[in-house]
Amino acid sequence: MNRRAFKGLGVYMLLLLIGLAIYYMVVNREKDVYKDYDNEKLMKDVQNGNIDEIEIAQNKEVPTGKVYVSYVDGSEVIYYTSDVNETYKSIKEIVGNNIKVKLDDVEKPSLFQKFAPYIFALFLALIVLFIIMGQNAANVAASNGGNKYMNFDKSRAKKDIDTGLTFKDVAGMTEEKEELNEIVDFLKDPTKYAEMGARIPKGVLLVGPPGTGKTLLAKAVAGEAEVPFFSISGSDFVEMFVGVGASRVRDLFADAKRNSPCMIFIDEIDAVGRRRGTGLGGGHDEREQTLNQLLVEMDGFGNNEGIIVLAATNRVDILDPAIMRPGRFDRKVAVNNPDIKGREEIIKIHTRNKKLSEDVNIHEIAHTTVGFSGADLENLMNEAAIRATKLERKFITKEDIDKSFIKVGVGTEKKSKLISEVDKKITAYHETGHAILFHELSEVGPVHLVSIIPTGPSAAGYTMPLSENENSHVTRKKMLQNIMVEFGGRIAEELIFDDITTGASHDIKMATQAARDMVIKYGFSEKIGPVNYETNDEGEVFLGRDLGHARMFGEVVASEIDAEVKRIIDDCYKAAKSIIMNNMEVLHKGAELLLEKEKITGEEFDKLF
Repeated sequence: MNRRAFKGLGVYMLLLLIGLAIYYMVVNREKDVYKDYDNEKLMKDVQNGNIDEIEIAQNKEVPTGKVYVSYVDGSEVIYYTSDVNETYKSIKEIVGNNIKVKLDDVEKPSLFQKFAPYIFALFLALIVLFIIMGQNAANVAASNGGNKYMNFDKSRAKKDIDTGLTFKDVAGMTEEKEELNEIVDFLKDPTKYAEMGARIPKGVLLVGPPGTGKTLLAKAVAGEAEVPFFSISGSDFVEMFVGVGASRVRDLFADAKRNSPCMIFIDEIDAVGRRRGTGLGGGHDEREQTLNQLLVEMDGFGNNEGIIVLAATNRVDILDPAIMRPGRFDRKVAVNNPDIKGREEIIKIHTRNKKLSEDVNIHEIAHTTVGFSGADLENLMNEAAIRATKLERKFITKEDIDKSFIKVGVGTEKKSKLISEVDKKITAYHETGHAILFHELSEVGPVHLVSIIPTGPSAAGYTMPLSENENSHVTRKKMLQNIMVEFGGRIAEELIFDDITTGASHDIKMATQAARDMVIKYGFSEKIGPVNYETNDEGEVFLGRDLGHARMFGEVVASEIDAEVKRIIDDCYKAAKSIIMNNMEVLHKGAELLLEKEKITGEEFDKLF
């Protein structure tokens, strides 16, 4: 039992004792009366010479009373009598003057005697009530950092004296760490910058997709500089009560000034830093007041007071322009998905405390995880460790990582799912059609793994390519080949079964979107030309944009765009169909091998050619 629970139990025990005391004083004060003693027994004791003195006390309103009998040996008996006068006469007749018999007048207790037990009980109850109220207040203060009803306008930032992280714990971000080294140096020694007349940026905005390590990098900066780290989410500022968010911003910066030099980190700043004056909230909602106060506070502290504000977001496009100007968030640091070298470094960090077998090649894992973020890689190695533990092994094997890669990438394989032979055959030809195009086309392959084992919610199989290079630019040729690959499964079904299924619906969707992006977004269409006709249809109201959004082109251009998208789709479909028809023997052999083994590697598939 913990200390707080023990104190609570003590209070309830005290209440129980007080209740028993009140019951004893008020209700059960006559428990010393002998129920089986009467006048007949008294006469016997008088005749035997055991009685020394008898005193009869009358009740106030009725002729009843109590008889106090004192024995020669010093003991005493008390019993009730129904008629005081009759009892007195009968006792006097028997005992005569040998024993002192006294009849008292009706007792009239004082007011203090009458109400003292009740006053005492009330006094104890009030004491217990104050104890309980004080204990509840202490509990709330301990759990919420103060009374939650009185301190709801205070900052909810979490303060860490030591984050326990440095740049050594951050991999795959060489340039990002170099850029933030200036911030670390300033936090360690701000005076030398002041002597030179230099102004260190007040704020740094970390921009990048989810899972790339923005929060980790911020903690590493504070740990490297050895300064207090105040962390808070943008949504923690905004409340339903008007003015609470602004008050929390003021309190946060006041606390930071008391702990200078220090660092403030605001995660998901887009929750409070969205563009003002747009959407359904107008210009006077609580979120905008909070943003205004944040802008004022960042202008309010001096250039070299020793406070650095870091913020993270993956939606920099919806931030208010005022938050991006010099003097607020002076710098933007892009934190993108790691390249192959960065992935290799990240995997080494996430396997420091894990035992790997000899067949695990970290460079190969980094090569096959193109597009993975740092969080994805951590999840991959964690899933591999979980699988090895379930199989009661002391180390992680290559098989564990491969199985986890499939689980993370396309979903858990459902080997127990019952599938008809017809569906298996259709899936085998479908996936082989994709694999042939991956093998034959230069910009999209080669094949890494082909499977007809169902995965995820609805996928009947999958074909996984192995990217040999990581180009930051996507060429027109690569986009066209990606569209061709999407149609590989549908074309195989059409050639073999003289029919098509719904299994290619997702492939068609992806191909159509890619073709439309080529025309209206990237200017890859020779007929339309290098003109951007892209419109933002992703819920402008909720992204801080205008309530309505007009299309930027007319009906004639819209028809031309549709016709060009259709032309690209048709050309890619014909080119893909020609390639598969030239490799019909491989199509049959690949499908047969898949039906036999359910899963084949890229090396096994290459041998079919």
